[in-house]
Amino acid sequence: MKHRLFLFDLDDTLLDFKASEKLSFARTIGALGLRDGIDSLFLQYQAINVALWRGFEAGTVSKEFLKVERFRKTFHENGLDLDPQAASVLYLESLADAVVLVEGAAALCETLAGIGELGIITNGVDQIQRRRIASSGLGPCISFIATSEACGFAKPDSRFFAYSAAMAKACAKEEVVIVGDRLDADILGANRFGIDSCWFNPGQAVNDSAAIPSCEVARLRDVVPSLAGLALAAPAQG
Repeated sequence: MKHRLFLFDLDDTLLDFKASEKLSFARTIGALGLRDGIDSLFLQYQAINVALWRGFEAGTVSKEFLKVERFRKTFHENGLDLDPQAASVLYLESLADAVVLVEGAAALCETLAGIGELGIITNGVDQIQRRRIASSGLGPCISFIATSEACGFAKPDSRFFAYSAAMAKACAKEEVVIVGDRLDADILGANRFGIDSCWFNPGQAVNDSAAIPSCEVARLRDVVPSLAGLALAAPAQG
């Protein structure tokens, strides 16, 4: 295998964010005293949250604004007299501990840690992401954690990828690969920075975007053979 630095997206690549998000939302709303209609409220929250994160990645929304606004807007649209600031605090506290691993994540990290260096690159909230990694049990395999909050730029900005790579031991770009589920953040960012990428696509989604992954897998257990295949397919040098 030619790669020695493995950059991983966190949510919905190594950690099942959707499962953690739903559990944390239910705990938050329950703590605020609401018992009915939580499932439908969660679906509305998800749509609002996704739109705000897209705004953050485009540089039009700050993360501090996002963390509260997603709840404020959800409550407002449903006529709920609940405190969005309190909801934000409760949710983030719950999210830090509501960790669910994607199938194969632990085994993959252990394997790759024996080959090279692993780094997490995430647009998530710095403190919460670090706590989630600690709760996941993946910490011993991970050399560093790069967050957009600490960097000041978010995926797919090339400056975030440069910041992340600089945290690792010295290696050439051809030895770096990112594994992630987001075409518009992980794969496009890799294209812009000039490194390989492995698109984790468990839902078999169609790629109709401008992002071009070096390889694609539906299961994490297929990452290692797919990356090994990239080395075999690489043109000879000299």
